[in-house]
Amino acid sequence: MTNQPQQLETPPIQIPPGFLNIMGYVDESEVNGPGRRAVVWVQGCKRECPGCFNPPSWSFEINQLIAVDELANQILSNPQNEGVTFSGGEPFWQAPALTLLAKKLKAAGLNVMSFSGFTLKQLLAEDAPQGAKQLIEQLDILIDGPYLESLAVNSPDWPVSSRNQKVYILNPAFEGKITWASDQMEIHILKDGSRLITGYRGQMGLWED
Repeated sequence: MTNQPQQLETPPIQIPPGFLNIMGYVDESEVNGPGRRAVVWVQGCKRECPGCFNPPSWSFEINQLIAVDELANQILSNPQNEGVTFSGGEPFWQAPALTLLAKKLKAAGLNVMSFSGFTLKQLLAEDAPQGAKQLIEQLDILIDGPYLESLAVNSPDWPVSSRNQKVYILNPAFEGKITWASDQMEIHILKDGSRLITGYRGQMGLWED
C-alpha cells in the first residue's frame, strides 16, 4: 500500500476548528531538525508504510485534542525551543490548524519545519489536502515523500530516512544548517515517568517504566 499514492480526499475524522488531534509531543529535540525544537506528532495517516517508525499514528480516531492556542503557549513556554517540527502521522491532513500554529510560533521568532508523506508536487496540486499551500508558505524546511523500506538509509551523512525523500530549504536562512542525520535517536523521560524514543534509527515509542 505504501508505494501507491495517497488518495487526496477529506480525512475520515473531522476535527473542530482551532484544534489539533495529536499523538505526541516533546520539547528540546535535536534529531528532528536544526537546533533544539519542539516536535508535534499529529494523529492520522492513510499511507501505512511498511517499516514505518510510528504505526500508532496511522489511526484517524481522536487521540488527544488540543487547542492551537494551548499548544502554542506550551511550545513557547520552553525557552530552549528554537523551532517546531510537525511529524506524524501526516501533518498535511491537519494543514489549516497547523498553519494557525505556525503563524503564532513564527510571530514569536521560532522556525517551522514539517515532514510529509506527500511530495511537494502533490502538495501544490489542485487536489492537495485542504490548506496545504498555506502551510507550505509558513515552512522554513519541508521533507517530502513516503518512507520506502527498500530505500531505507541510516547514515550520519543523510538527513532523510529513505533515499527517495527530499529536503527543501524554503527559507534561505537555513541553507547549510542541516544538523540532524538518519542514524540519530533520542530518549526523552516525560513528566509521567514514561519514555519516548524518537529519531530515524528506531521506532518512535511510548511505554511505561
